[in-house]
Amino acid sequence: MAAATNIVWHEASVDREARSRQRGHRSVILWFTGLSGSGKSTLANAVNAVLFERGLATYVLDGDNIRHGLCNDLGFSDADREENIRRIGEVAKLFVDAGVITLTAFVSPFRADRDKARALVADGDFIEVYCAADLAVCEDRDPKGLYAKARAGVIKEFTGISSPYEAPEAPELQVDTGSQSIEESVASVLSLLEEKGVLKAGA
Repeated sequence: MAAATNIVWHEASVDREARSRQRGHRSVILWFTGLSGSGKSTLANAVNAVLFERGLATYVLDGDNIRHGLCNDLGFSDADREENIRRIGEVAKLFVDAGVITLTAFVSPFRADRDKARALVADGDFIEVYCAADLAVCEDRDPKGLYAKARAGVIKEFTGISSPYEAPEAPELQVDTGSQSIEESVASVLSLLEEKGVLKAGA
């Protein structure tokens, strides 16, 4: 299918800066990446709950949930994984423009795909959070039973088993979700948001 050509970007009557002033906080993308079972969704939702209680505009884009709708036509080949992350990057960019602190929880195994998502927004708008639980820890947890299926050959192209995971080389934050408590992990993320000026210290 050929890309549309007769289209022109329409400037919104209310811009991102106006939304930020009204809400009292910046909007950013918090991109949680890591192996299946590393705690990405758990951490993203825990951080989201704290931010919501503070009255901030937030939303979680979760890998499994997105594949029920926006990306339900995609499989898990390298090409489909790339397209999955491309779509998420574009959606997250729109959320940031809407003034929302956007938390994404995706395995997103390839550095190049994460870098493309980062390149969609301005410097400082993309915060990569590496949930750095070891494969052994993730496989021992196996909350969805996926590793067992992958080891049995039921699931093909499973990240960490039959498909590679490229860990971030310089994430804004690395959280040892294999050993830290969820409270400690949330505190690390909130501290970084204060440091980046997304949140007001002590708010």
